[in-house]
Amino acid sequence: MVNTLAPETAGQADRGTRYARPTAGRPGRARRRQTAVAYLFLAPTLLFFAVFLFLPLGFALLLSMSRWTGFDLGDIEPVGLDNFTGLFADGSTFLTPVLTNTLLYALGTVALALTGSVLVAACIDKLRFQGLWRTLYFLPIVTTVVAVGNVWKYMYEPGGLVNGALNALGIGSVAFLQDPGTALPSVVVVQAWASVGTAILVLTAGLKSIPGSYYEAAALDGAGPVTVFLRITLPLLRPSLLFVCVTQFLTGLQSFALIIVMTKGGPGDATAVAALEMYRQAFSYGDWGTASAAAFVLFLVVLVVTLLQLLLFRRTGEDA
Repeated sequence: MVNTLAPETAGQADRGTRYARPTAGRPGRARRRQTAVAYLFLAPTLLFFAVFLFLPLGFALLLSMSRWTGFDLGDIEPVGLDNFTGLFADGSTFLTPVLTNTLLYALGTVALALTGSVLVAACIDKLRFQGLWRTLYFLPIVTTVVAVGNVWKYMYEPGGLVNGALNALGIGSVAFLQDPGTALPSVVVVQAWASVGTAILVLTAGLKSIPGSYYEAAALDGAGPVTVFLRITLPLLRPSLLFVCVTQFLTGLQSFALIIVMTKGGPGDATAVAALEMYRQAFSYGDWGTASAAAFVLFLVVLVVTLLQLLLFRRTGEDA
């Protein structure tokens, strides 16, 4: 077949064909280059997580199946699952009262903090100078746990402010932190009071996001304040309530500082919680294996409780 293209045209076609080949691989090389640059920028963060998260997690998992006194790494002795079975063996105090106290402490904190924050946030939303009120309720958050615990500890004393108020009402003094029956609820009240500020901020923001048209429609239908609160405010606050509930429960399950400041786990084991038990096993008794096993059990409890809360709120959201 005779080539009908002019020499210049044919040459241009050959050059176009010759130069078109490398461009097919350019997008792939550019994508790989971009991926390499992205990982290069992520390298410091990945290194941080590897050093301060994954390595300690792996070491804790190793210790949970070993016996170690915390000094020489050469003394680590593998024991399999003995540490986990020992936590739930007869005579162990981990399940009762430690884990039971932990769950009761977390449930009480969530119940008090959630109820109080919802009511206070709803009241603040109707008041003037809302920024001032939110600041006042947020002050316990920026105060150190040691200061909060010591102040409330003195308030709970027989001659403290709380018993003084009870005496003024004709009620006898109560040994709040010395009585095993009242020690845990007394600390729960302090934990809820100290954490209610964050919940109020979150719920106040959730209230601000509810469109006013819903309340206008309810007013036209003649709905009362209680009906509006139960049928409009609470359902539309569900995402904020879920966040507050999950975070408060996690805080309660991992509480340590307030307990050790106010009661040190006493009287007896009335206020002993999982985090305090891990501290005792590791630093007081030198049993790092049992402490690590308890940490993983607490992690599983936190995971299960969080998943149950997410499932519960999802189902109620679908039903609503």
